Amino acid sequence: MTGILYGIHPVVEALRSGTRPLEEVVLLRSGNPRLQEIARLTQAAGVKLSYRERDALTKMAGNPHHQGAVARVGEPSALTLDELLEIPAARGELPFFLALDQVQDPQNLGNLLRTAEAAGVHGVILPERRAAPLTDVVAKAAAGASELLAVARVTNLVSALNRLKQEKIWVADTVTAGGVWPWDADLNCSLCIVLGGEAKGVRPLVHQTADFHLSLPMPGRVSSLNVASAGAALLYETLRQRMSKEKH
Repeated sequence: MTGILYGIHPVVEALRSGTRPLEEVVLLRSGNPRLQEIARLTQAAGVKLSYRERDALTKMAGNPHHQGAVARVGEPSALTLDELLEIPAARGELPFFLALDQVQDPQNLGNLLRTAEAAGVHGVILPERRAAPLTDVVAKAAAGASELLAVARVTNLVSALNRLKQEKIWVADTVTAGGVWPWDADLNCSLCIVLGGEAKGVRPLVHQTADFHLSLPMPGRVSSLNVASAGAALLYETLRQRMSKEKH
C-alpha cells in the first residue's frame, strides 16, 4: 500500500534510513539548498525524482505545509517484539522501551516518537487495534523520527509486557495520582515506560501488569498533562538518571 510522506525532515530520513521503500520523490523546483540535498540523496538512492508546482505538491500531500518535498512510500518495515528486544543487546545498552496503550491521536503519536528517538529509546510497542496508524500526519509530527525509531505492533499489549518482564525488563505505567514521582524512582534499569490513551489512560489490565506506577506532581490548577507532554517529562527524567549514573 502506497502512502505519502511530506516535509523536508521526513523525506530526508526516509531516504537515509532505508526503513521503507520509496517509489518517487517529488520536489518543488527551487534554489533551496535543503531541497537540492534531497534531490542528490534521491538520485544516489536510485529513486525516481520529479518536480511539480506548489499547488500540485499541496494536492499530493493533502496539506500546504509540505516545504516543497513529498514522497510516495511503501509500508514501513514491520518489526516483531523479538527483533525489538535484540536492539539494546546489539548496542550494549540497558533496554529502554516505550509502550503506548491506545494512543489514538496522530499528533500525539508523532510527538512521542520524536521525543522517544531523541531520548535514546530503543523501540516503541504499539497495539494493533485502537491505536493511531503510522500515517503521513504522524510522520510529519515526528519530523523524521518515525523513519529512525524501531516500532513493533503487537496483538496483545499485556502479553507483550509480560514477555518484557520475562527478559528482566521492569514495566512502569503512569497514573494521574498515587504513583511514585519519577525522580524518586530508580529508572536507571532495564525499563519500559507505558503511557495510556488520551481519554482513559492506561487500561486496568495493563495497569495490573506494571511493576510500579509513576505520577507527575500537578501543583497548578490543571489536573493532567497531554500524553505527549507527560511522556517527554518521563523519558527525559529516565535519560537524566542514566547520564548521571554514567558520570559516576
